[in-house]
Amino acid sequence: MKKMKLRSYVVPTLSLILLLGIFSATFFMQTSGELSTYPQTYVTDIILGNKLPVINEIEKIINPYSYEKVTVGKTFYDYKGTEEEQTKSIVRYDDTYMQNSGIDFVCNDTFDIQAILNGEVISVDKDETLGNVIKIEHSNGYVSVYQSLSEVSVKKGDKVNQGQVIGKSGENKIDEELGNHLHFELYINNQMVDPADYLDKELNIQAKEE
Repeated sequence: MKKMKLRSYVVPTLSLILLLGIFSATFFMQTSGELSTYPQTYVTDIILGNKLPVINEIEKIINPYSYEKVTVGKTFYDYKGTEEEQTKSIVRYDDTYMQNSGIDFVCNDTFDIQAILNGEVISVDKDETLGNVIKIEHSNGYVSVYQSLSEVSVKKGDKVNQGQVIGKSGENKIDEELGNHLHFELYINNQMVDPADYLDKELNIQAKEE
């Protein structure tokens, strides 16, 4: 049988191909190992260019109503406000004048009341002066209070979602000239705050890790 001779350039070419194959495999393994070291709770640099925690989310507090005809009838009393602003925030009841502890949303039509955030109903009461009252506890120490309701559609212990209808507007005996309205209050860490500073605003809320 006649022996076949390899041409002089065949052996160097095969050697070069083999070396390139080894180099490519080694590089791929190293790159794969580096990518696998990123924490699972972060998006990698390859996608966004930096690491961003995915457990943070921007949440927006919505208004306690969605009906477009609703307006503000009386604002929160701010002791730092002007005399004119404070005058508009005084509540009259039984010939007694008091500082308004929330915002009164008014409308000639009865309108739905909705939860401003996800939360849990911690109390539902029927008050002779205030009307039906609902309190909802949210995350980060937030508690929202809804007064002067004519109807209630939740009970104590219920879990509610943001935007869920919890009742309907109505009347109460405080500042009766407001007529049909919602009296809304907001507390943060047991401190009363002006709802106008938080409603329809974005908040950075740290989600609870499992």
